[in-house]
Amino acid sequence: MSVECKPPRTKPVRPRRSSGDRLRDVLIALGEHQGQVLTHTEKAWASITFAGTRHSLSILFAGEDAVEAGERFIAALPDHEFMLAGQLVADAGVSEVDHRIMPDPRLVVQCELLLLEDA
Repeated sequence: MSVECKPPRTKPVRPRRSSGDRLRDVLIALGEHQGQVLTHTEKAWASITFAGTRHSLSILFAGEDAVEAGERFIAALPDHEFMLAGQLVADAGVSEVDHRIMPDPRLVVQCELLLLEDA
């Protein structure tokens, strides 16, 4: 009599998405999926009563249609109502813009956001 041993079934491991990953997704959607994140840095932030993270992102909008979407992104970002599970966006703004027309239209937007942990 032989007994077959099968390895236990396991679910594939999916990496846990961070608040930074979710924030990038929201910002790309706000830019009408026309932008590309070039850089994203995240630093821990805390005050006496709050804890969170400060995010700095550089987003490229390349091409005429993308630049127009980027201009709408710049106008919408400061007042956008973010929906991020477990996070409150306390501050969101554009700190720098590099807009070039030649040789091809492109817009690089540097934005800064402060996320607070929602207790």
